Amino acid sequence: MAHTIWNRKDLLGLEGLSRPEVEAILDAAVSFKKSPPEPKLQDRALAFLFSEPSTRTRSAFETAALRLGAKTLGFSATTSSLAKGETLVDTVKNLEALGVSYIVARQEASGALDAVAPKTGVSILNAGDGLHEHPTQALLDLFTLREKKGRLDGLRVVFVGDALHSRVARSNLIGLKTMGARVTFCGPRSLAPDAFARLGAKIERDMDAAIEGADAIYCLRLQLERQKDHFFASLADYRAAYGLTERRLALAPEAVVMHGGPLNRGVEIDDGPADGPQSAILSMVENGVYVRMAAFSLIEDWRKSRGLG
Repeated sequence: MAHTIWNRKDLLGLEGLSRPEVEAILDAAVSFKKSPPEPKLQDRALAFLFSEPSTRTRSAFETAALRLGAKTLGFSATTSSLAKGETLVDTVKNLEALGVSYIVARQEASGALDAVAPKTGVSILNAGDGLHEHPTQALLDLFTLREKKGRLDGLRVVFVGDALHSRVARSNLIGLKTMGARVTFCGPRSLAPDAFARLGAKIERDMDAAIEGADAIYCLRLQLERQKDHFFASLADYRAAYGLTERRLALAPEAVVMHGGPLNRGVEIDDGPADGPQSAILSMVENGVYVRMAAFSLIEDWRKSRGLG
């Protein structure tokens, strides 16, 4: 694989990444999808620090690491000394002392990993931190969209639903803007506040108007576990206003349909759009492995260039 401009120990977020850095990950992922990888992480140990549930993200990270030859520790944050009050920094330093080179972390507290990463030689990959960022999810979304559309520059991408609680929406907004796409957030004012306009998103309340002629429609999961207040009258009312139905999808016949999962079928998205020919939902799951392999690979090149174990 050709040398890139990647010069980072960690992948904590898309904020601050340049367009060439994003392209380096996407291009590396293309090469991994085309041909089997070398065991680049052979003799490297990896640990997971997940304080929130995960199916797709953790499985994709683990698959990516194993394909690259890494050894993964059977380690759970919920049964570790974190549950006894040990700080995240101390936990990471102890894992480093045991020979761990990589940690994939999902933490409830926004920004928690930003404070830990400079204090350790371990490379940390953010698998989602609070309401802050989910960089590898956004990168696999960009990869899939570029794969389906042949470009990112100039595309009009509409995110529908719960942007307020979505780290996926935040990371995607950053990444898509970096790559030259136009982003719209569509939803009720309670879930798609006007404040997102300051971050570079267009805000639209009417779903039909928002998605007409769009290049991609990204249905955001209603994160009911994070919603302590009533953000809409009922699930039926939400579906009527913001659910992706076959009628609505007909307004955007060329749009790629996306959803980061898990799907609330019959609420955010109906079966037809979720399973039909415009859907890229399962492609996103598959591509998540290649994107995470790319992230590991670029970071490993950086580590080896500095003689780090």
